[in-house]
Amino acid sequence: MADQVTALRAYHDPGGKAPGSGRPGPVGVSLREVSGFSLTQIACWPDTLTEAGAMAARVAGCDAAPGPGQVVTGARGRLLRVEPLKWWLIREAGSPAFADMPAALGAALDLSSARVWVRVEGTEARRLLNHFLPLDLRPDAFPPDRVASTAFHHVGITLWRSGEAFELALPRSFAASLWELLVDSARQYGLVTGEATYASEDGEE
Repeated sequence: MADQVTALRAYHDPGGKAPGSGRPGPVGVSLREVSGFSLTQIACWPDTLTEAGAMAARVAGCDAAPGPGQVVTGARGRLLRVEPLKWWLIREAGSPAFADMPAALGAALDLSSARVWVRVEGTEARRLLNHFLPLDLRPDAFPPDRVASTAFHHVGITLWRSGEAFELALPRSFAASLWELLVDSARQYGLVTGEATYASEDGEE
């Protein structure tokens, strides 16, 4: 796979503070672009759901594929059930290519360059996201290892929880404008920005 070219590099400040980073005192929001990952979409037919899910789970090193709206992490990757007949497989960049799927079973598509991954953390992360997302993000309604498709400023995105962080997969062509919206709104809570890598923070070494 070709090296990923980050879509937001020009927006990262080496010092970690976004320009005009907001109120003094404790930082309430951390925004980071995550790089160094591969993203494969695995789609199947209704009558091949079990077989395709088992194939995806084997590649990720999971005991079983996740159910609708769920995320599971295995020894070699993470599986997100983003739609009834679709999973996303997230692995470290440079992982072996996903095996060709017979057309009768389904289809696998590399989306690594089509999505930008942004991690939102901090005590005010949920409050920030609820300025934009029509979802109940309280812990009892959207706990870790849940995933949802939703709209952010009329743009379709995918959101999941990993621990205390919210992970956003943004369409690449809208990533810069959505990042600017997040930054502008997060300043009121105190903000730091930066970068992270899948291998160091999300890889299943």
